[in-house]
Amino acid sequence: MRFPVRARAWLRAPPLAAAGALAVAVLLAMVLGSFADPHGSRPGPPFGTRAPGPGSVALMVLGAAALVPRRRAPLLVLAVTSAVTVAEFASGDPAAPVAMSAVVALYTVASRTDRPTTWRVGLATMTVLTGAAMCCGSAPWYSQQNLGVFAWTGMAAAAGDAVRSRRAFVDAIRERAERAERTREEEARRRVAEERLRIARDLHDVVAHHIALVNVQAGVAAHVMDKRPDQAKEALAHVREASRSALDELRATVGLLRQSGDPEAPTEPAPGLARLDDLLDSFRRAGLPVTVARTDQGAQLSAAVDLAAYRIIQESLTNVRKHAGPDATAEVSVVRVGRTIEVTVLDSGSSAAAAPGPAAPGGHGLLGMRERATALGGALTTGPRFGGGFRVQAILPLTARTGEDGPA
Repeated sequence: MRFPVRARAWLRAPPLAAAGALAVAVLLAMVLGSFADPHGSRPGPPFGTRAPGPGSVALMVLGAAALVPRRRAPLLVLAVTSAVTVAEFASGDPAAPVAMSAVVALYTVASRTDRPTTWRVGLATMTVLTGAAMCCGSAPWYSQQNLGVFAWTGMAAAAGDAVRSRRAFVDAIRERAERAERTREEEARRRVAEERLRIARDLHDVVAHHIALVNVQAGVAAHVMDKRPDQAKEALAHVREASRSALDELRATVGLLRQSGDPEAPTEPAPGLARLDDLLDSFRRAGLPVTVARTDQGAQLSAAVDLAAYRIIQESLTNVRKHAGPDATAEVSVVRVGRTIEVTVLDSGSSAAAAPGPAAPGGHGLLGMRERATALGGALTTGPRFGGGFRVQAILPLTARTGEDGPA
């Protein structure tokens, strides 16, 4: 069962051994054909009634030898074999089918070049060989032998073109399959990177917000523990509430990594602007005065935009509490403008203290907010305010633009 496979692989190989074997096979076929008389009276061509002369033998050997480099120079081989065939026809009484070498050469040209070249070269070869057979042969010009030259050259060109077309079709299918595989792998890597970055942003927002509140309340409790124990107990209660909220949100975020069929996967909705009042109350309890102005009532936001707006406000207020100073105040506004929603957070801290992004080594707050806005097709601008303080403004579409994600 393995022999045919190895034989086909050996014949398709480009070494001179395969080309030489083909040339020998063509030479044997021409020699055997030269002993058959196509004009015999018995049924079928009689064998052995004629023999090729020395000139015919030399032409057969020359035509077969010319087929050895047919893969490297197919057009040159076709020209040589056609010239040898015309010389045999011009000898007056051709006894050897030297045209067989030209047929093989024409098949090679058709299978290794393009279709326009096959048409031009094929028609020229058919015309030259058929004309030489009709003009120089001993048989009448309308004999079947002369028409056979026309038919064999035409079939060689058609077969070579069919083989070339099939080879090109198979190569195209293989290329498309490889391209599709590469595309699937790239898409999978891109989705994994986006999911990892999204979870990293959520974890950063949750941890930064609640740990900042815990740090502030713990400092207050330590400061007033001896003089005002009631206020210290209240601060510790806020610490406990903030830590519990942090654990709940961390559990919900990490729960997204569970499999879809896990019965313990979280089912509660992600935070959004509907919980903005609770968020602002947590900052007020931590000692940050916050005012809010909203004109977005009734706006239908997609889940991604709703979560992004909530997280941007949360991260901005966390930065205010951490960097703007103890006497800073904050203003939050959520305004619907056309098909967008504008989220703005202002603080009154000093300009030197209000630059949390560059000042904090290794911080990712401003970068994470900008990535959230860009991923949804929006924009985020940040910078110090004239006269002191810091300003964060995000412009988000009401509906996330799918298929236009930035480098999220």
